[in-house]
Amino acid sequence: MEKNDFEERAGLLALNKVFGFEPAAGRRLLEELGSASAAFGMKREELRAVLGPYPKLLDGLVPASLDSARKELEWLDSRHYRFVGISEPDYPQMLKECEDPPLGLYYRSQDGMGEIFGKGPAVAIVGTRDISGYGRQWCRSIVQAMASCPEKPVIVSGLALGTDIVAQRTALEEGLPTVGVMATGIDSVYPYRHVADADRMATTPGCAVLTDYPPGTQPLAIHFLRRNRIIAGLCSSTILVESKIRGGGMMTARLAYSYERDVYALPGRIDDVRSGGCNYLLREKVAEPVTDVADLMERLGLGHSSVKRRDIGEEIRSGLGKIVTPEKLDRLVEMAGMIRKKGGISLPEICGMTGWSWSEVMSCAGLLENEGLIETDLLQKCWIKPKNL
Repeated sequence: MEKNDFEERAGLLALNKVFGFEPAAGRRLLEELGSASAAFGMKREELRAVLGPYPKLLDGLVPASLDSARKELEWLDSRHYRFVGISEPDYPQMLKECEDPPLGLYYRSQDGMGEIFGKGPAVAIVGTRDISGYGRQWCRSIVQAMASCPEKPVIVSGLALGTDIVAQRTALEEGLPTVGVMATGIDSVYPYRHVADADRMATTPGCAVLTDYPPGTQPLAIHFLRRNRIIAGLCSSTILVESKIRGGGMMTARLAYSYERDVYALPGRIDDVRSGGCNYLLREKVAEPVTDVADLMERLGLGHSSVKRRDIGEEIRSGLGKIVTPEKLDRLVEMAGMIRKKGGISLPEICGMTGWSWSEVMSCAGLLENEGLIETDLLQKCWIKPKNL
């Protein structure tokens, strides 16, 4: 890196730290001066004339901040972390088009930001941490359908528990690129249990973990809104899988709508709080409903999905046909069909609809679950496992 490039990148890094919560003001200053590093050599009166009365921000625009940024860039390089500033060609174009993009991004990846976000569309998939079997099922189905389309998107999410990690792990399983946007510094991962997932993203071509927070930043509640605006800003479309009326997924969807990006929501039962946010956005015409996965792929501009519906009845007969009676086999196929038709049906409901004894229903459920064909939650509600949708 040439000295002038290094100095300007250090200036961008320093500005990003100073204007982290006021990125629009930082961008105005950068556009006015034409150089990030120039801001740190100006007199306070000159800065005030350009920036206005921002005393806390003015205090950060001193030569010492630029010195600190130089040292941080060297530290990042020594640990194979990267930084890209908003005025550099590699900065994601979709994010730059927003009214409040961060002045810089820290990231870990095998590729540059331009390579990751310059090849095709990016789609955000977000939702509640308390994801239900229904949400998990359709989250995986949507990502699997994307992986089978002619146009392969980048899946962007927040690396959080629940919806985020289901979407991102499925993307990795299906060979789709995925980017995890964090509310911490690039040198840590929250939650800690997702460290291995973050490492896998950082070392898989086309994938990355990124943040606009400086190293050492801890996961405070106030940091997540800033993270959510980046998720929304990076993507042409956002899909809300499940969300309560108030939640991070709702914030991301609303931010995407404010950026004039496409928003989609998975409808849910009106008595399920985890679908309350999705249903609200649909009612307010903020989001379009996800009612058909193939149609969603077309609307996202990904082309026709080639995912084929698997024959679960055939899987049951080939897997269990030699160890159960023909009568039992028929009941297993019938039960699986009922669960596929009505995801979330409970074992007591199956008892009532079939007239089978409780022990027979439990026996069939146990066999299907042991074969990895269904899953049952704590409320005894049953779902077909996603790979068998």
